[in-house]
Amino acid sequence: MHPRCEMLDLVVVDGRARGIVTRDLLTGEVRSWPAEAVLLATGGYSNAFFLSTNAKGCNTTAIWRAHRRGAGFANPCYTQIHPTCIPQSGDYQSKLTLMSESLRNDGRVWVPKQDGDSRRPEAIAEGERDYYLERLYPSYGNLAPRDISSRAAKRMCDEGRGVGPGGRGVYLDFADAIGRLGEDVIRDRYGNLFEMYERITGEDPYRAPMRIYPAPHYTMGGLWVDYNLQSTIPGLFVLGEANFSDHGANRLGASALMQGLADGYFVIPYTLGEYLAAVRLDAVSTSADAFVEAERAVADRTRRLLDAKGRRTVDAFHRELGSILWERCGMSRTAAGLQQAIGEIRALRDDFWQDVRVPGLGSDLNQELEKAGRVADYFELGELMCRDALERNESCGAHFREEFQTPEGEARRDDERFCHVAVWEHAGEGKPAVRHVEPLEFEAVHLAQRSYK
Repeated sequence: MHPRCEMLDLVVVDGRARGIVTRDLLTGEVRSWPAEAVLLATGGYSNAFFLSTNAKGCNTTAIWRAHRRGAGFANPCYTQIHPTCIPQSGDYQSKLTLMSESLRNDGRVWVPKQDGDSRRPEAIAEGERDYYLERLYPSYGNLAPRDISSRAAKRMCDEGRGVGPGGRGVYLDFADAIGRLGEDVIRDRYGNLFEMYERITGEDPYRAPMRIYPAPHYTMGGLWVDYNLQSTIPGLFVLGEANFSDHGANRLGASALMQGLADGYFVIPYTLGEYLAAVRLDAVSTSADAFVEAERAVADRTRRLLDAKGRRTVDAFHRELGSILWERCGMSRTAAGLQQAIGEIRALRDDFWQDVRVPGLGSDLNQELEKAGRVADYFELGELMCRDALERNESCGAHFREEFQTPEGEARRDDERFCHVAVWEHAGEGKPAVRHVEPLEFEAVHLAQRSYK
């Protein structure tokens, strides 16, 4: 195990993945590692949005550098937004905390009917409250699916009816459940969650409603893989949330846990062995040209980041990029907004390379340097996310294009034209990525439009 190393490039020899290049986070040493095959299980990329439920160390660098070496990237715009997160409290915040969706079994979601109503929740009478999920989706109410619940919450806040700091929250109220079942029952069901909420916010959810807000959580896009979990580069296998596979077609997202277990326990132990048995692999040395070139590319990129000597911090650029993606390529998108986002991301990326300031050295522990490399990748990924969303002229699940909705304001799918996986191929520095299509065929379950009314 090498827990304090970060993968910064993939090495491809004779068209096959034959190793990686890493940087030691403590010493800054750049080193190559030859191999017969490479397995990536590096998680998702929700931190592109800056604020997400992911740990700050989660990033896209490993799979993005593999994409730049030729691995296809599938459905980058498919991101799951989780509706039950503790809202942002201020600009100082670096991540969001996920609360279990089990809370919606007993909590009722509402906002004031009057926009700009800043009274405390106990001062707002029942008749002045909008239990909007119960109103909009009477069959499901507060148990409406994640994408619908998230989109509705943001819409309430955008209308000016949000609560809490900056109006970025809605209430999740347990008063009815406590009155009906008693506080002891609610404590048995959700006591640890209530305690976590109180420690973070300083508010007692037994006495006042929780505040929640949607947040980027799970990513369904990732490197394209076949049924053996092999990418478009032979010898490069991708597992878990780093690939697109199990949730790459449903546009909604389910469980990374299932994907990790299936890929790691049931699939790769067999398919990797089959690959190694079927090919003849000559030994490779780290002195080979491919390794030398990859190490040089990593060193040059590091030097460029350290030499910028600009005025703005890495976090300032990341926060601005995250805001663009959240507003233009989050739960709700439009063609005009996506085109605007692509232009803004390109301008911000150019500014980043000219005006970012990375203090410290590359020869020791330098977390600003780590973050800078990741944010540089997020700029490129963010543009591809917007391009992918722009190409999909339909709405479905977590991907909602405002131009494509039913008269009731729900997602309008187009399975005839978009029942496929979009796989993007890196075309080279400064060139637009090439979009390929993999048709999807359903035999056991037939596609159908859902209604949650």
